[in-house]
Amino acid sequence: MTNMKRFTVVACAILLLLALLFAAYVWLVLTWSYSDGERAGYVQKFSRKGWICKTWEGELLLTTLPGVVPEKFEFTVRDDAVAAQLSANAGKRVVLSYSQHKGIPGSCFGDTEYFIDKITVSQ
Repeated sequence: MTNMKRFTVVACAILLLLALLFAAYVWLVLTWSYSDGERAGYVQKFSRKGWICKTWEGELLLTTLPGVVPEKFEFTVRDDAVAAQLSANAGKRVVLSYSQHKGIPGSCFGDTEYFIDKITVSQ
């Protein structure tokens, strides 16, 4: 094998290894949850956005006491069934069950690190 062919094979092997490591990292941060919990409030904004990678993004207003400025909880929904359920219950008080995934590369998987798994309508 000539030096140029050997260099090409080694460079391709390194690039393949880097791609596999990146794919393993993305799989790990999307499947392993840093934390999970629930947030209750009113959905202020919910839309599907993105140029190439379309994701469902929303804001939940967390109300504590009357007269206090509500805190915003920004979230991402990956499941279309959960997104449809959330859209159907717009304007109602809801409890969102979420899992937090830290270190997600880019916005193609979602703009936030909080992914909604389940919605419960609260009275």
